[in-house]
Parts: sequence; structure tokens; C-alpha cells
Amino acid sequence: MEDGDSVIALPDSPEAFKEATWQDVLPYYEELAARPLDPSNVEAWLADWSSFEALIAEARNLANFAYSCDTANPELEAAQLRFGTDISPKAQEQRVRLQARLVDLGYERAGLEMMVRRIKNEMSLFREANVQLSADVSRLTTEWAKVSGAMTVEWEGEEKTPAQLLPFLESTDRGVRERAFRLRAKPYIEQRETLAGLFDRMYDLRQQIGLNAGFKNFRDYIHQEKNRFDYTPADCLRFQDAVETAVLPAVKRIHDRRRRQMGVDRLRPWDLNVDPKGRAALQPFGDIATLLDRARDIFGRVDPDFRGFFQKMEDARLLDLENRKGKAPGAYCDDLPYSKMPLIVMNAVGIDDDVRTLLHESGHAFHCLEAVQLPLVFQREYGAEIAEVASMSMELLGAPFIDKDSGGYYSEADARRSRTELLEGIVLFFPHCASVDAFQQWMYTNPEGRDADARDRKWLELRRRFEGDSVDWTGLDAQRIARWYQQPHFFSYPFYYIEYGLAQLGALQVWRNSLGDRSEAVRKYRQALALGGTRPLPELYQAAGARLIFDSQGMQELNSLVEEELAKL
Repeated sequence: MEDGDSVIALPDSPEAFKEATWQDVLPYYEELAARPLDPSNVEAWLADWSSFEALIAEARNLANFAYSCDTANPELEAAQLRFGTDISPKAQEQRVRLQARLVDLGYERAGLEMMVRRIKNEMSLFREANVQLSADVSRLTTEWAKVSGAMTVEWEGEEKTPAQLLPFLESTDRGVRERAFRLRAKPYIEQRETLAGLFDRMYDLRQQIGLNAGFKNFRDYIHQEKNRFDYTPADCLRFQDAVETAVLPAVKRIHDRRRRQMGVDRLRPWDLNVDPKGRAALQPFGDIATLLDRARDIFGRVDPDFRGFFQKMEDARLLDLENRKGKAPGAYCDDLPYSKMPLIVMNAVGIDDDVRTLLHESGHAFHCLEAVQLPLVFQREYGAEIAEVASMSMELLGAPFIDKDSGGYYSEADARRSRTELLEGIVLFFPHCASVDAFQQWMYTNPEGRDADARDRKWLELRRRFEGDSVDWTGLDAQRIARWYQQPHFFSYPFYYIEYGLAQLGALQVWRNSLGDRSEAVRKYRQALALGGTRPLPELYQAAGARLIFDSQGMQELNSLVEEELAKL
């Protein structure tokens, strides 16, 4: 370096970091830490730091994408582990050094307020002792994905993944549904000790991370780590109570209507996915090409730009949608911050829920593409609450166009069925959301949370509290317990769930606005997404035409709107 002003030239592609070790990455952080910094050059320094973080993040996310699509590939596993257990934890340590330089300089300007607030929060939480613990958690998460991704069952002589049994839960034959329900839970029951053992180890590490950072437990730590500046754990408890008060009666009405339509004395859990009038299951598509083609048209009806966004992702081969053995469970959207593109992974098996999942994940993708006009990656770091408003709103905004006349998947009658399932599913989701959040709140603030048997008992207790007694689970405790082992968030994304509930309430408000003026509602929706993470959460909701809701009255108003729409359908 000459006069302390020379900089290391950045690579022109994340490909340069594909095989990188920490020793390849460290010099870039060292240079940014050593470069002279003052108000005259801070913007250039921030831009370089942002570009470097974008390169590293994209290389990491591409490694995770590849591994998610093939968890049986040892080379892909090794690459994912290299980022997750070596590079990422050490990079966080280096980021704190750079963050301190910015804070010490006292530099702030319009557009950076939330970035600086998040930086100060991250700095207050960082502990060197947690670097290795975070790497250990990441290693266990990879192990969990491998165990889950390898699960298969035998169905009528064929090997299938648990996800591939979902279509059979829509069979009009009750015996087939029951067999599929029990068989889908079987691998989780059989591997309960393995999964519980992995979780025990994660639990210990997470609690220690919280203690190291000066908190009583991991719950209190993670709420701050997630930059939840605008609500508290106590607000989450208010949310849970509101679900019990405002939503549970509606859940009972939906289930009672289903029971009457099916002509059964009592609903069993395998009766919840089938058409209650005995019609054949909805079959929106027979192959992935059809799923893609019709999705494009739906997005174009919501907003012409969305069609172009989706086409760009498809052209870039950033969509892996079909289920197969060895693929990690679930669905997600991730961003490639250097290329300024999103990617989507899901496990489609040809059912109606796959359409909703694609709409949902595409909402995340469009959020990414709306926010990329913000110059710094730090400005695009929005919280999960607004991220899920983006995805859940897209489910509702796209729903009116899923019929074939609009370019979608269904006849008019089947489109009404699908929209009914969507709206009923929203109501039925809130008890699940509340139980997932309550379970985690209890686990990490109670010594019994370390006991596998106590966790299973608590899960049953919470499901009874939030789901009521309109579905008969007699003799199915093992299968009901298996449900929490199927939930990726407990293992991979702890405490990431209340966001879904808050966002669903936000999305319902966007949808309510669209019933009055669709174009204006979509305009506000896009306006909110384009703000990225540059404004506080309540302001992001306000930009979308919504507000944060924790109270039973606000919840009840939206619930009533959903039930009114269901009555029309």
C-alpha cells in the first residue's frame, strides 16, 4: 500500500469465493479495517464494504442453495459447512471491527439511520466467545438437514419422501388419508431420539450464547439479536392471548362446518386437507413447467413488472421447485446481493398448497427485487416481519387470478375452492403460529426446556390450548408430538415464527385495501417493499397501508372480514 490509500481490488464475481477458505477472505476485512477513514472518504469506504459483503453473502447463499437441492452430495455439504461453520462466524467478528469504526466516526445521514441503529445493536451483542458456539450451531443445523432430507417411507411398494405423501391426505378415501397421515409422521417418531438429541445440543449452545451476551436466557438475547425494536416478548404473549380470544371461535366454526359437510361425528386430523364435499383433490399442475408458466401470468395480472421479475429468475435458473429424495425439506427464498437477484427453493408435489407456496416465496423474491435500488446491502437488511408481509400479501393479491380465464390453474369452481382453502388456512394458521411461539418462549425461559420428554408434554399442552377440541386427536399423541419435529424453524431459525402471525395480519390489511382499490393497494405494497430496511417497522407497515396488531380487537376485525369473504365463496 502507498500512503495508506491503496485498496485490495475486489473480485468481479462471487465465483472467486466459491472455494475460499477464511484465510482467503480475511485480507479484505483487514484492508477495510486498516484504511484511513474520515468524513471525506466514508461513503467510498461504505460502498467498498457493501460490495465485499455482497460478494461473500452471495457465495454463501449459493453454497446453501446447492446443498439444499442435494443434501446427499458430500462436496456440497463440505462447501456449505465451510461457510456456515468457518467463514460466516469469523466474518461476523470482523464486521464488528468495521462497525466500530463507523460508530466511532459518528457518521450518520438520511437513509442510514436504521443501518446505524442495527450496527450499534449488533456491536452491543457481540462476544468473541460466541463465534465458535455459532459455528457449532451451524454444524448441527447441517446435520439436522441431512437427517431430515434422507427420510423416506414405503408407500405401496414405492419409496417416497414424507412430503410426497401430502397428496394422499387429500384423497376422498378416509382410510387412505389415515394411512398417509400416520406414515408421514412415522420417520419423525422413529428418529425422535436422534432429533431430540440434536435439539438438546442446539439448546445448550443457544442458551450459552445468550448467557455470554449478558442475558438471562436465549429468548431475551434472540429478541434483541433480531432487531425487534418495536415490540417485546410481552407483546408476543399478548398476541398469543388474542389468538385464543379472537381466533379460536372462528376455528371452531370452520371445523364444525367441515364436520357437517363431511357427515362425520368427529373430525380426525386426516380429515382436514380433503375436500369436505367429497370432490377429488385439486390438481393445479402436472409438471413444473406448467407451474411456472401459469405463475408468470398470475404475477402479470397483479402487476406487469412482477411477471418480468419472475421471468428473470427463471432465465437465471434460480428456481428449484420439485420435491425429490435428498432435498432439504420446506421452502425458502434467499437473495444474491451482488447479482441483485433472488432464488427460490421449494418441494412441489402437485397439490394446491404448492401454488400458494410459490406465490408466497415469490413475494419474498419481489421484495428483494424492489429493494435492490438501495445502494448499500446494509440498507436492504429488512426484518422478517415486513418480509413476510411481502410474501403473505402476494398469496392474497394473486388469489383472484388463479382461474384459467386469468391465465391460472383452475376452472372457476375450482378457483373458488382454492380461495376458500387459502382463507380458511389463514384463520387456522394463527393457532399454529401462537403455539410455535409459545413453545419457544417456554423452552428457553424454563429449565424443563432442556428435557426432551418435558418438551413433548408441553407441546401437547399448547396444542390443546390453541387448537381447542374441534378435532379429535385421541390415541395420536405420538403423531401430534411429531409435528414439532417436522417444523424446521425450531432447528434452523429459532424464534422466527411470531413474524408470520404479525405479517399475516399486515397482509390481511393489504388485501382489505385491495378489495376497495386494487391498483392503489399494490402501489402502496410496492412502495413499502422498496424501502428495504431504511425505516422503522411501524413506518414500513404504514407505507403498505397497515399497522402492527397484537390486540384481540384488531385481530377480530380482520377475522370477521375473512369469514364474510368465505360466506360469499
